[in-house]
Formats: sequence, structure tokens, C-alpha cells
Amino acid sequence: MEEKIQSVFPMGEKNEAFGRYFIGQSYLNMLTTQGVSIGNVTFEPGCRNNWHIHHKGGQILLVTAGRGYYQEWGQEARELKPGDVVQIPPEVKHWHGAAPDSWFAHLAVEVPAPGASNEWLEPVSQQEYGKLK
Repeated sequence: MEEKIQSVFPMGEKNEAFGRYFIGQSYLNMLTTQGVSIGNVTFEPGCRNNWHIHHKGGQILLVTAGRGYYQEWGQEARELKPGDVVQIPPEVKHWHGAAPDSWFAHLAVEVPAPGASNEWLEPVSQQEYGKLK
């Protein structure tokens, strides 16, 4: 597949390992899995992950390309562009993904913590997603 987004990190393969937690197609290139886990996640237009919670450690998103969104439960969605940083505290229900008309890429940094885990929840509904600009 031809890359549709410019990023300093390679896009990676189709995200088969976590595909069931996404609406649309995403790609994953794990940059490191030792010490601090960092993955380059690329989203096709309209792709987003399900609502989820990072228990104990939290997550940091470093936006590298395209246009996307981040939303915490009960809050308005925040538009993201290259250079944006999102610090997600542990225990915060949220989702992130591409804008409907743009590819999107970010580095997902898992904050290490003893007993850290992810809890995947329900998909972001088309009604919720349809409210985005």
C-alpha cells in the first residue's frame, strides 16, 4: 500500500493485534518494547480507537502527522495536529483517532507502572464521531 502520510517514522503493518478495538484501519510500528513502550500508530481517515482506560501508568501521545482528535469522557473532543502533546493520566476514559478527512499519526508512549494495563471499552459511536469538525 502506498503511504498517504508523511512521517519521520515508518508506518508499519496493518494493526492486526489491536484491530478489534478500532473502527477503520490503523497501522502499528512498535519503535521500542523494552523499558518504555513506544508505538507509531497511523490512522486512515475516519479511523479511531474505542473508548479505553490506561490503568496505573497512563499514556502520552506525541502527534507527528495529519489531523486527528482526542476526547476524554464527558469532555469536548480536542483537535490534534503535528507537534501537539497529550498527557493522559491513568484511569481516564478516552479515545483518539483521525479526522474524517485526514490521515493521522502519533507516537503512543505507555507510561511504565507496576501492574499497568489497558481496558478496552465500547466503540465511539458514529453519532459521537459525526459531531467533529
